[in-house]
Amino acid sequence: MSVFKDLVNIWKSEDSLSQAWNESNDMLHLSHEMFNDAVDALRSGEKNKVIKSIKLRDEKINSYHREIRKKVVTYYSVSKDVSNIDSGLVLINIVVDIERIGDYSKNILDLAKHYPKKFVSEKFSEDLRIIEKSVINRFSTTIQAVENMDERIADELIESYRDDLGKLSDNLVASSISGEVEIGKENKTASVALYARYLKRIGAHLKNITSAVVNPFESIGYNKWLYQ
Repeated sequence: MSVFKDLVNIWKSEDSLSQAWNESNDMLHLSHEMFNDAVDALRSGEKNKVIKSIKLRDEKINSYHREIRKKVVTYYSVSKDVSNIDSGLVLINIVVDIERIGDYSKNILDLAKHYPKKFVSEKFSEDLRIIEKSVINRFSTTIQAVENMDERIADELIESYRDDLGKLSDNLVASSISGEVEIGKENKTASVALYARYLKRIGAHLKNITSAVVNPFESIGYNKWLYQ
């Protein structure tokens, strides 16, 4: 049995931790909905339709975040059993990453609100569209890896992150700032750089969440080879 499955079994065996685990899954799905709506708003230009729903989801995610931290701290304070404290720290780590994804989704919505037209990534940069599609796909697959505690999927996501997402985003941002790439008016170039950076940060937080499936607590967010 994997370390992550052991942790999930610990969470499920205690009422307060079981509630916290279930709420963290709800958080992940809410953040997924937020992200999809924000990207749709950016691409369609119809941002007014989702502003209220994204705000409500963000408030719910923040509420879950506070409640989960409270449940974890309360459990260890009352039980005074710190033998499995790593499990509580892993859960808190996961929900911090989920909450940050919500923040970056709001940044994408802000970009949609202020950009005067539809922002269709492939019209500006094929690399940007590759990054966008990668994050969209990785989000769904991350949920699958976490819910099914699937180490194979988690390993694939972690190992492919740098080439699929990290390098492309870094190169696109650097070339936009240096002037190597010019995409029409300055606001277009700035928007491309911002969007690429937001997508990369969401991808990085998804990687952190995925790494909890295969890594011990101290190595969450890192590749396996760094501690093997």
